Amino acid sequence: WQGNYSSWLEQKGKRLQQEEKTESKRQKALARELEWARLAPKARHAKGKARLAAYDKLLNEDTKSKEEKLELFIPNGPRLGSNVINAESVTKSFGDRVLMENLNFSLPPNGIVGIIGPNGAGKSTMFKMIMGLEQPDSGQFEIGETVKISYVDQAHAELDPEKSVWEVITGGNENIELGKVIMNSRAYVSKFNFQGADQQKKVGYLSGGERNRLHLAMTLKQEANVLLLDEPTNDIDINTLRALEEALDNFAGCAVIITHDRWFLDRVATHILAYEVDSAWYWYEGTYSEYEEAKKKRLGDHEPKRPRFKKLVV
Repeated sequence: WQGNYSSWLEQKGKRLQQEEKTESKRQKALARELEWARLAPKARHAKGKARLAAYDKLLNEDTKSKEEKLELFIPNGPRLGSNVINAESVTKSFGDRVLMENLNFSLPPNGIVGIIGPNGAGKSTMFKMIMGLEQPDSGQFEIGETVKISYVDQAHAELDPEKSVWEVITGGNENIELGKVIMNSRAYVSKFNFQGADQQKKVGYLSGGERNRLHLAMTLKQEANVLLLDEPTNDIDINTLRALEEALDNFAGCAVIITHDRWFLDRVATHILAYEVDSAWYWYEGTYSEYEEAKKKRLGDHEPKRPRFKKLVV
């Protein structure tokens, strides 16, 4: 596509209309072939077998077409129960700074939760505590029995700098399994804007934006039902950004997103967990804009102009 986001939406609308016409024709052809297959005497003759082969091809076209046209696809993991992740009176400090105190929340099974706050507020630390990589000073994160989390540490400490982008994302396999869809691995990698020779680039030589796209590609293919995404929109191109929005919108599980991109957050988030002042976090059900409007009414002139952190008292 070319132009700004408005033109992207317009062009996408035209493309969807064309796809609907094509799909309608395909469905009519399928119906005709299915009716013939039911009436044919076991399709024993060569002509009958050829017709059945054509019918099978029509059936497979749908999956192949979706694979080719889909910008990004997040495979759904196991069915997610009502108990996802609960923060129970979690307190955590770093140095002389209290990051969170008596934090409580329950993630919704099908929600997209945006986590916002200033740098150093403990957002990434929260993810690490959920994953068991760090421990709270007190309280706990309870993980539901049906939960399967997809998370890749932003530090990328486990990545071999001598391996190529393609090797790290795909494990060197020619095909990659995304739920029930089997996709050519290079086609999958290309959806994160790694084209041609860029797929052979060594991880140790990647820029910040390239590393973030690599991180995103690794996270989204894990067939989880809970995604923990740490700054997924940093330095990614607008095509990948819009594709990520659509993929999250179609995802059946729960996603938790740390981001400073308020515009992106306003388009995808159903809930907000916000650091506000003096190590207090606020849980809000609604979009980012709705949260901001409610916060102004709630705090008024008492809203701090710059972040304040509570000091640890020993």
